[in-house]
Amino acid sequence: MDLLSEAITGRLLFAIPKKGRLAEKCLDILAGADIQFSRSHRLDVCLATNHNIALVFLPAADIPSFVGKGDVDLGITGQDVIIEAQMSNLVTETLPLGFGRCKLQVQVPEKGPINTLDDLAGKRIVTSFEVVAAEYFAAVDDRKGLVGDQRTKIQYVGGSVEAACALGLADGIVDLVESGETMRAAGLHAIATVLETEACLIRSSSPKHAHLSPLIDKITSRIAGVVASERYVLCQYNILRDRLHDATEITPGRRAATVSPLDDSDWVAVSAMVEKKKVADVMDRLVAVGAEDVLVIRLQNCRV
Repeated sequence: MDLLSEAITGRLLFAIPKKGRLAEKCLDILAGADIQFSRSHRLDVCLATNHNIALVFLPAADIPSFVGKGDVDLGITGQDVIIEAQMSNLVTETLPLGFGRCKLQVQVPEKGPINTLDDLAGKRIVTSFEVVAAEYFAAVDDRKGLVGDQRTKIQYVGGSVEAACALGLADGIVDLVESGETMRAAGLHAIATVLETEACLIRSSSPKHAHLSPLIDKITSRIAGVVASERYVLCQYNILRDRLHDATEITPGRRAATVSPLDDSDWVAVSAMVEKKKVADVMDRLVAVGAEDVLVIRLQNCRV
């Protein structure tokens, strides 16, 4: 047994994207879950110093296969690459993580003659998502009754997909769109959305190390708390009892609002988690129904 195998034997193996759009945010997730480690830039495996965990840094596209078919227990990757790797039956999406959101879209030259999927059917598609694109356009071809050489041609390229049309390799592409800036810079526009995706925490559908289940559950709970603390704030306010129903309809909380009595029996204090993106509107609505002393408190971490 080599030194690496000895080091990771008996540990929970947790796969993290080594680079790309998900990598930096994943490091924040690990910090929030208090998974402490020191990693050499030359090594793709390191050991947590405060848990029985080995972190394995892999390309995001490979992580579903390592979790689904290999010995890796947990992983963070994109929903899109789970489908592309054909691992949906072998891994379980335990928790959506709320970042890395984008769309896999069909794109064509903005000033070209192709404006619909029917226009593009039977022509050349370049993509890094060969499996997903092939399934998608097979349905289009079937609907149009295309057979043999008439059917859409799918070609895989590993990078610079957006340049394929301008360089004469493709009539259209299937690629991820986050802000749309790269798409527009390449003179392309989207004519269809194949799927929407975000980062998620995954585990094997068939657990491999039963003795690690408590640790897997603990880390999953911690990560869920980190995600919730980034999505929600705590809203606290005072309200007359006879207006409590109206107020709690505005702030129902994740499961329920916490209502506490005050010295003045006509009033109660309410505490509820509110989505950050809605908090300004929520505060305005609370004031409109008579809430006073409305406070918003940022969550550093939580358990949900």
